[in-house]
Amino acid sequence: MSLFYTIPQNHKVVLERFGKFARIQEAGLRMRLPILEQFRTVNDWNGIANKRGFILEMSEQQIDTQPRTCHTRDNVGVTANASVYWAIVDPERALYEVDVLPIALADITLNSLRSYVGSMQLDEVLTNRKQLNERVSADLIDTGQKWGIRISRVEIQELAVNDDTSRAMLQQMEAERKSRATVAEAEGQAKAIRMTAEAERDAAIEKARGEAEALALIAQAETAYLAQISQHLSEEKAAQLLTAQKVLAGYNTISKNPADKVFLPNHFSGVFTLPTNNNRTT
Repeated sequence: MSLFYTIPQNHKVVLERFGKFARIQEAGLRMRLPILEQFRTVNDWNGIANKRGFILEMSEQQIDTQPRTCHTRDNVGVTANASVYWAIVDPERALYEVDVLPIALADITLNSLRSYVGSMQLDEVLTNRKQLNERVSADLIDTGQKWGIRISRVEIQELAVNDDTSRAMLQQMEAERKSRATVAEAEGQAKAIRMTAEAERDAAIEKARGEAEALALIAQAETAYLAQISQHLSEEKAAQLLTAQKVLAGYNTISKNPADKVFLPNHFSGVFTLPTNNNRTT
């Protein structure tokens, strides 16, 4: 390798002397002591977080774990994988505290994910993905510090169940939808009944109020009528005249339908006793 070399921005290089850690070089034009110093390579990282096998990247990285089957607390198999976002903050720890950093990071992420999935019911796993992400991320913080890396976040990419479980879940969802539809229909019917009852009650109240006002007006009119005819007749005769008029009006009402049979009394004595003028001379 060259005696002089350039380290890009936001990258670092670790040098060893006789197989032991010697120093860390920052970005810029750098050199090393031939024979005495060698680059610490990471060829087994498969190109993750490094360039040319020895220049380490300090920027945030992202790795995807392999799918792994986990079992929930209710013994349902769930296939899960995740993406881990991380960055190297201490190259020395990242190289010497763990064997192959990317592989080890993926393994501990899956182990943590499997542990939390195993402590939850299937419904909780499927509905609380954000909470599961936060739990796994928090679980990796201490290990990340030990390895000289910063864990930004963990995002679960897939939570899949087998075909039998999928069919059972679809059936459950369909049953829940039907149940909600039935409840909504019942609530709608109950609301319609309440509205109809309220409308009928309001109509009855308005009708009663109207009839009461009509009766009051009739009573006022009759009172005025009696007062007027009382000027010419006695109060008793005026009342008899008014009663006779009401009887005739009643007979007129019940005899309007030609198909109805109406039986009239044999005589109307007492009803049609008309007032006489006692002052008339013979």
